[in-house]
Amino acid sequence: MGARHNAVRNRPGRWWVKRIGATEAWTGTADCRLCAIRGSVLFAGLKEDDFERFHRPIDQSVYGAGATIYAMGDPATSLFTIRSGLVKLTQFLPDGTQRIVRLLRSTDLIGLEALIASEYPHTATALQPTEICRLPVDFVRSLSHSNAQLFNELMARWHRALSNADRWITEFSTGSSRDRVVRLLLWLAEARGDERCELFSREDLGAVLGLTTETASRTMAELKRQGFISEPRLNQFLCDMPSLRRLLET
Repeated sequence: MGARHNAVRNRPGRWWVKRIGATEAWTGTADCRLCAIRGSVLFAGLKEDDFERFHRPIDQSVYGAGATIYAMGDPATSLFTIRSGLVKLTQFLPDGTQRIVRLLRSTDLIGLEALIASEYPHTATALQPTEICRLPVDFVRSLSHSNAQLFNELMARWHRALSNADRWITEFSTGSSRDRVVRLLLWLAEARGDERCELFSREDLGAVLGLTTETASRTMAELKRQGFISEPRLNQFLCDMPSLRRLLET
């Protein structure tokens, strides 16, 4: 990635951005060649000839926790690959309340709706420091018409998004408050591949799970008291994964 002294500030909470051209994106300058998730992202199967058709730069940005990546109603001009971090998608109800409809993490693609809609239907916000690659939608749309592999990957991403939406309803919006919190803790920890997970505010936790802030806080406190989780640092948790899984079976 580019040096931080090349940063520009063009959205509150956005730490830095570096534009990389087509050649850099292919050869790996600005960290692309050594990117740990290169084999899992949308453009993983593209050839060098495909990148030579791409004359617009790719933005790489890091957003601070709480920063808006795009807002509901913004012109849908780009798709975004999450390289690291955690992003919430929020819809705002007529009474002004918010509901977090999905969480997305490393290798996920956000803004897929830009392929068929003129505006974003959600607000995307970083819950943790989050590294993003921005992909202009006109290029993705054009290339998908001539590149069968990219088209198939886009269809797979649509299917994945639908499956995740179904999972959100069945796992994170139903059952007791304890079960909802436990399922989310397991989901966050499994993404890292170990027992650690980084949480966020209790208000956001409640909005994710359809619980009040008070219920979310009380449930977390009870899990800590019973020894299922510990908090060595603020919002940094260690999870007893086997015990949490058994808890869901009782």
